[in-house]
Amino acid sequence: MRALLCLILICSSTFAFAKAPADIYPAATVAVRAEKLTAHSYYIPGMAGAANTRNQGFMSNAGFVITPAGVVVFDTLGSPSLAQEMVKRIRELTKLPIKRVIVSHYHADHYYGIQVFKDLGAEIWAHEAGSSVVGSDAAKQRFEQRKEILGQWINDQTQRFPAPDVWLSGDTDFELGGMQFRVRHVGPAHSDEDLVLFVETDGVLYAGDLVFKGRVPFVGDADSKRWLNALEKLIALQPKVLVPGHGGASDTPMEDLTLTRDYLVFLRHEMGRAVDELTPFEEAYEKTDWSRYEKMPAFLEANRRNAYNIYIQMEKESVSK
Repeated sequence: MRALLCLILICSSTFAFAKAPADIYPAATVAVRAEKLTAHSYYIPGMAGAANTRNQGFMSNAGFVITPAGVVVFDTLGSPSLAQEMVKRIRELTKLPIKRVIVSHYHADHYYGIQVFKDLGAEIWAHEAGSSVVGSDAAKQRFEQRKEILGQWINDQTQRFPAPDVWLSGDTDFELGGMQFRVRHVGPAHSDEDLVLFVETDGVLYAGDLVFKGRVPFVGDADSKRWLNALEKLIALQPKVLVPGHGGASDTPMEDLTLTRDYLVFLRHEMGRAVDELTPFEEAYEKTDWSRYEKMPAFLEANRRNAYNIYIQMEKESVSK
């Protein structure tokens, strides 16, 4: 009987630890570390700049919260290899199951590690506006671009994109292990599907790409006017700690919310003036004083495109007045 009991305990222990990821993806050689923010909340700080082979696509943040009943994850990094490292960091802190993953939005650097968490049995939540992205021609094109940029870290053999288990239609509150969480839909802003996670118990806000700290945001085709409205929603939550999609976590959230807001306001003012004066984009871009932002990471990669997209937006807004 004692031998049988020992065998059962060994098998149970083996099953519990089997949920840790096997090293089935190329091993990331960049340092993926977890930083503690509060009693329960952590984040994985990404590197500066745009995705390249040097940073292996590790250029955005992710986060996780350890509750007494399991782990809640916010975003899954930019490749299965990076997600594999993230799970290892979680497992160094707790053996509790990873219960839920919140996808902030469907940009490659935030969700390409999703399959690793799905394979561990986590429930994936995302906003229903992302349903038009998953499997779309644009997503497939982005995947091809990512393969060219990142080489072995993104490939057809290892990359999968499982659909979420739950498509959220709006704001959602939930409790896990006695801790209170608020998921807020603040899009369309950076993307149509933007979600943020507020850990009410800890006062920590995981803001996704609504906030960029210490670098130029990637605006893309985002609605900058609505993005500014979304920032007001984040301010209303009054977080004590803010984790942006890019850049270090902040215990002075207002400063970082203000940086992103002021950049968007500046772009809209300068490009809006150019539209009103019928100044062609190239001429307007060259005349604009970018000195406040030109030394920030990702300026060269993102700023011209940001300015052009907002120039087009301001043209559309001027027609609809």
